[in-house]
Amino acid sequence: MKISHTSPDIPLSTQAGVQENCAHGVRVQRQVTEPTSSARHNSIRRQLNLSNPDFNIQQLQKQEQLTGIGRIKPELYKQRSLDNDDGRRSNSKACGKLNFILKYDCDLEQLIVKIHKAVNLPAKDFSGTSDPYVKIYLLPDRKTKHQTKVHRKTLNPVFDEVFLFPVPYNDLEARKLHFSVYDFDRFSRHDLIGQVVVDHFLDLADFPRECILWKDIEYVTNDKVDLGELMFSLCYLPTAGRLTITIIKARNLKAMDITGASDPYVKVSLMCDGRRLKKRKTSTKRNTLNPVYNEAIVFDVPPENIDQIHLSIAVMDYDRVGHNEIIGVCQVGNEAERLGRDHWSEMLSYPRKPIAHWHSLVEKR
Repeated sequence: MKISHTSPDIPLSTQAGVQENCAHGVRVQRQVTEPTSSARHNSIRRQLNLSNPDFNIQQLQKQEQLTGIGRIKPELYKQRSLDNDDGRRSNSKACGKLNFILKYDCDLEQLIVKIHKAVNLPAKDFSGTSDPYVKIYLLPDRKTKHQTKVHRKTLNPVFDEVFLFPVPYNDLEARKLHFSVYDFDRFSRHDLIGQVVVDHFLDLADFPRECILWKDIEYVTNDKVDLGELMFSLCYLPTAGRLTITIIKARNLKAMDITGASDPYVKVSLMCDGRRLKKRKTSTKRNTLNPVYNEAIVFDVPPENIDQIHLSIAVMDYDRVGHNEIIGVCQVGNEAERLGRDHWSEMLSYPRKPIAHWHSLVEKR
């Protein structure tokens, strides 16, 4: 193919003293993305051992034995199971529970989040189980993303993983923790089981000391994960072997920066048999969630090869210092799903005519 080169409550006096110590002498610290290598986990353990010697799983297990926190009581779930005999087929607003621990380290200015376990997750696989894992953000920043390991074939996974979010104490009031529980799928898009959102950290009992929390996992579908939409047109000229995709505009993009905005640009890749043959990108639009581009990208594709290729489109958030982050993706071609396939077929049915559609963005698999 020829391709062109184009616990008990803390006394108020004590609690106020702790918060005052956190609030004074605050150092401004830029939030950065934590590395994903095993070295990061070792570093986390060292920091916790040095500055938080009592923050460990043995303490958690001891507390559960003494207080009963974390002990599942079937009678609490009996009514739900009677009303909805199968979480997969119902519109239940809860899909199990998530157990996690929050603590703020005033010396390091870090929010410490330990994801302990989840219970009573809905079965997403034919085997009657799921392969769950959890993604976690400290909103509104979405560039710092943490993720647990995948636990195979279980509805009651025990994660016991600790994550750190550098954040000044005075900024906590405006931040939210967002947990997304997913079912891993090797061959298709991962299913979103549900989510947990935690805010108003300063109102939590014992905070900034260690807080053990149980939260319902709220039902939500992948379709409700709003990453925004992208409008573009496709046009193919068989006689010239020219494929043109015009990136028109995007709307309601997901905010990736702490400012509540993004710096989006669009990257288009020409794909064949899983290989990227060519890529092009648009200009970057600063500080907006509704960018307008009106930029055409042209690929030379002979008519005999048009059925062998597809376009992979990614809306990216530009970062001057760190790595550019993917806001969402979509694709068009014979191998695409639903609208992506229909848009491609319509383009081939009406050669030389630009065909435009809005495409919903999804998370990259």
